[in-house]
Amino acid sequence: MAQFEDTDTFSGIVSNNIVWHSHDVTRKQREAVNGHPALVIWFTGLSGSGKSTLAGMLEHALFSQGIKTYLLDGDNVRHGLCRDLGFSEADRQENIRRVGEVAKLMVDAGLVVLTAFISPGRAERQKIRQSMESGQFIEVFVDTPLAICESRDPKGLYKKARAGEIPNFTGIDAIYEAPEQPDIYLDGSQDIELLMEKLLLALNDRYIVTI
Repeated sequence: MAQFEDTDTFSGIVSNNIVWHSHDVTRKQREAVNGHPALVIWFTGLSGSGKSTLAGMLEHALFSQGIKTYLLDGDNVRHGLCRDLGFSEADRQENIRRVGEVAKLMVDAGLVVLTAFISPGRAERQKIRQSMESGQFIEVFVDTPLAICESRDPKGLYKKARAGEIPNFTGIDAIYEAPEQPDIYLDGSQDIELLMEKLLLALNDRYIVTI
């Protein structure tokens, strides 16, 4: 593979000496052994929309069928990989960029990767889609009205945001750019079990799960 230019966002140092190393064991071989395609199922929606709950339920369902999975969760990623990032627009974009890169590596490892992130920027989500092969990125939009998300408020974040304790909170004083054409659309105002059923049916149509 050809060399590419890598820019270190934090130091400003640019290197032309980084070359992608191709491994003898390929993704296709891993997929053949696993018995399923490798891809990313990207859940997006407001805080409290139910995306993390659905992602967890889906991983359990896939795992029970012998599908090799891993779930990337927003809070977990910020405990380690992205602990140096804040919540400015630039930091949030970098957070999603890093998650996208990790997801790509996991796809190369032959896994079905589930992600549960607000990921408010349409452009950032699209960049990740474009960095992958066709069919490897499935965007699931959990479209839950702000009023419902705020009434749930599982972590008390909306209350803090309304009190001015959390600036740049998505849905309050920061914009969420909803997907224009998500691969799977879920009405988050509906019962979680019904949403799970619809999600499994949609993935069944893509030959990812068998119902």
